[in-house]
Amino acid sequence: MTGQERTKIPDLATARNPAPDKLKFSMSDAFHRELRQRVDRYFSYTGRRQRDCPQMYLKTALLVGWLAASYVVLLLFAGTWWIAVPLAISLGLSMAAIGFNVQHDGGHRAYSDHKWVNTLMAMSLDLLGGSSYVWARKHNSIHHSFTNITGHDDDINLGVLGRLSPHQKRLRFHRLQHFYLWVLYGFLPIKWQLHDDFRCVITGNIGGHRLARPKGWDLLTFIGGKGVFFSLAFGIPLLLHPVWAVLLLYVTASFVQGLVLSVVFQLAHCVEEANFPLPRPDTGRMESAWAEHQVETTVDFARGSRLLSWYVGGLNFQIEHHLFPQICHVHYPALSRLVEKTCRDFGLKYVAHKTFLAGVASHFRWLRRAGMASTA
Repeated sequence: MTGQERTKIPDLATARNPAPDKLKFSMSDAFHRELRQRVDRYFSYTGRRQRDCPQMYLKTALLVGWLAASYVVLLLFAGTWWIAVPLAISLGLSMAAIGFNVQHDGGHRAYSDHKWVNTLMAMSLDLLGGSSYVWARKHNSIHHSFTNITGHDDDINLGVLGRLSPHQKRLRFHRLQHFYLWVLYGFLPIKWQLHDDFRCVITGNIGGHRLARPKGWDLLTFIGGKGVFFSLAFGIPLLLHPVWAVLLLYVTASFVQGLVLSVVFQLAHCVEEANFPLPRPDTGRMESAWAEHQVETTVDFARGSRLLSWYVGGLNFQIEHHLFPQICHVHYPALSRLVEKTCRDFGLKYVAHKTFLAGVASHFRWLRRAGMASTA
């Protein structure tokens, strides 16, 4: 990091999303500096653009087309349950794909060099029922800055429902969480859409971190996005279909979306190989530098699967994403080789599960272990 006392988290703070409560990291930045130089040389040598990649615009068109087709056919032509349910599943999968690819890159300013393009792509989350404003604070500023740090990273905080960190309070029923949490994962979007976003904006708080209440364009986007989503999810369908059918298919699509989104996140951070470090109680400082901390708390998976990488927006390369969140995800497979070699050169442990199922198994074992009384 820098030579000053206050740690600088690169590429994350924005004027709209001020830095969260300050937590100090080690100031050694040799690893991060060398890695950045190697990545810069890669782009200089290949002549590739870090953003505004043609394949991203093509992918966006395909994903939006997939979502639109699933929605329109489900709304207008699905007359029987055996047609409607597969279409609702397809709709949920397409919404997750847009979240992984379009919204995620746009929210990180990794989609384009043009601010308005990134903003537009990030706003796709508002059309999916979430809030791009709340997400930018919760994910960009908090999760990416304080990955897997209990009490700081709200993404590993499930409240009383689960125990993802060994430093969180354990309740007796957590011993069964490796079974029941998989079901609860599916309700994540409903929780966002109907509760969390409103609570965060009203209270001005995200997991103990301050959230500046949206004003002006941000407030208009928040209200307008919710209005459009509720119209698409409930208003228009209720004009054509009975209430029970609309609610059932809404829950089906949302459950599929939530399960896919949750599992991909959990395979990166809540597995046996990921660390959950805490600051030293005597200094309040993390022992690792920020970039090293990202490697220690993050795990890749299924790096050889092109289809999975395409669908999840390169988020099976989470180490690379956490180190370079403002580089378009289409570059992560190539960058992973540079990152892995640099980690070896600096004696850092780089972990990648060979397959998706290997990551799922590791997450299952971690949930079981974290739910035990003996977990430390």
